[in-house]
Amino acid sequence: MASRVGRRSVLFGAGGLGVLAAGGIGILKATGGPSSGDAVDAGSAAVRRAEAERRPAGQRTVTADLRVQSATVSLGGLVVPTWAYGDSVPGPLIRATAGDLLKVNVDNALGSETSVHWHGIALRNDMDGVPGITQRPIAAGSRFTYEFTVPDPGTYFYHPHTGVQLDRGLYGVLVVDDPAEPGAYDQEWVVVLDDWVDGTGTTPDAILEELLATTGSSGMDGMDGMDGMDGMDGMDGMDGMDGMDGMEGMHGMPGMGEAMQSPLLGGAGDVTYPHYLVNGRTPGAPATLTGEPGQRVRIRIINAGSDTAFRLAIGGHRLTVTHSDGFPVQEQATDALLIGMGERYDVVVTLADGAFPLVASAEGKAGQGLAVVRTGSGRAPRGDVRVAELDGQVLLGTDLVATEASRLPSREVDRSIDLVLGGTMAPYRWTINGEVFPDARPLEVVEGERIRLRFENRTMMFHPMHLHGHTYGQVRGGARKDTTIVRPMQTVEVDFDATNPGQWAAHCHNIYHAESGMMTTVSYRT
Repeated sequence: MASRVGRRSVLFGAGGLGVLAAGGIGILKATGGPSSGDAVDAGSAAVRRAEAERRPAGQRTVTADLRVQSATVSLGGLVVPTWAYGDSVPGPLIRATAGDLLKVNVDNALGSETSVHWHGIALRNDMDGVPGITQRPIAAGSRFTYEFTVPDPGTYFYHPHTGVQLDRGLYGVLVVDDPAEPGAYDQEWVVVLDDWVDGTGTTPDAILEELLATTGSSGMDGMDGMDGMDGMDGMDGMDGMDGMDGMEGMHGMPGMGEAMQSPLLGGAGDVTYPHYLVNGRTPGAPATLTGEPGQRVRIRIINAGSDTAFRLAIGGHRLTVTHSDGFPVQEQATDALLIGMGERYDVVVTLADGAFPLVASAEGKAGQGLAVVRTGSGRAPRGDVRVAELDGQVLLGTDLVATEASRLPSREVDRSIDLVLGGTMAPYRWTINGEVFPDARPLEVVEGERIRLRFENRTMMFHPMHLHGHTYGQVRGGARKDTTIVRPMQTVEVDFDATNPGQWAAHCHNIYHAESGMMTTVSYRT
């Protein structure tokens, strides 16, 4: 499906998306000032003030409608019952321009409560869509209107923040256009990656129940005694684990016994998925992205998966990364890109002549997603095609460097906070600072401070850590992001300015880890 954007087009491929547009107690180590008062809640005057300051004069309003419902959808030859926004997976594309007021009417036609989180948007706190922190859930049969300013251009997405509903068909893309976009490309494609299990004889809720029912003790809770392994930057010692495919049915075991292993990420997930999708299609009936030889195409890539990182490449092409989580980075060419759950990247590709596979290989797992890039004649690639680029240069978000314009202004850090990531598979329990949400102590900040978060991963699994309501600068390289892969036994430091008051979730974007405790709250105090 295509629609014009100026002289360019946005393309999802055949069978793609519709468009909506308007016109155990652990340690909490913190340095800096103590908390100075009460929590600034989502309904506070400070939240309303911050929203008023974001609204430009003559602000345009963009409206959209989302119906959350049970649906039977085709994933390209595979028809499954699931929950969806409307009758498609992914849900409708919502498009606005930076500075617009976005007004989205949500009609919950499910028999269960739900919510909608606007992933990556630095929006007003009471519209962030996190029941128990920023709003009451949207009850079955009821409606709710999200209304907020979209301040920053970029590639974002929306999904529930209720249970494991994300692992159904409940996700869609939000693109915020830049009014000053130079437009140095001819076409625009949107590529959404997903791991799929719903309606295949089980449900995400059943999988979570199975994981939580796992009993026993691994003796490796938190991995606290393994600090001496901090030098494992390349994870080279794990290369020999690639042949463990026969253990996939185990849902993984803690520590070095992980069934799903990646030489780059260590333990690569807890769930074995039967299908991996690109734009809602299986490799057996892939979406087709069309262009002309020589065209420069901007591809907005979103990993909407729940338990899977994807290694993405296009056969016969190099990718030039231009943006990460919505913000510009210094352009960097690569053969392949490793994308954690919740991360988004924009890349530019110059198209060759023919038919080429766009492959999203499930990192550390068996299987892949596929789309076909077609600019001319040629046989479509097989669903199990392996492209050489996947074994070439692989780029991660922690490798990127900010442009000068997108870099945070230099200033002293006022408060530093450690988030120590721990957990076990048996029992299935994932922690931040030794605590599980909602029984975790909030991370207290004061408006106006420069905050440094130090994500210290003491497990042998990777964790894509996501902060709501803000973008931060990675201390190494300065790239602006809101979701960052933290690899096993590694530490990633990020800085952000506390300029958006409220109560904000910070969590692992593996939905099963978040639901079993790996979540906390960044809590503004007066």
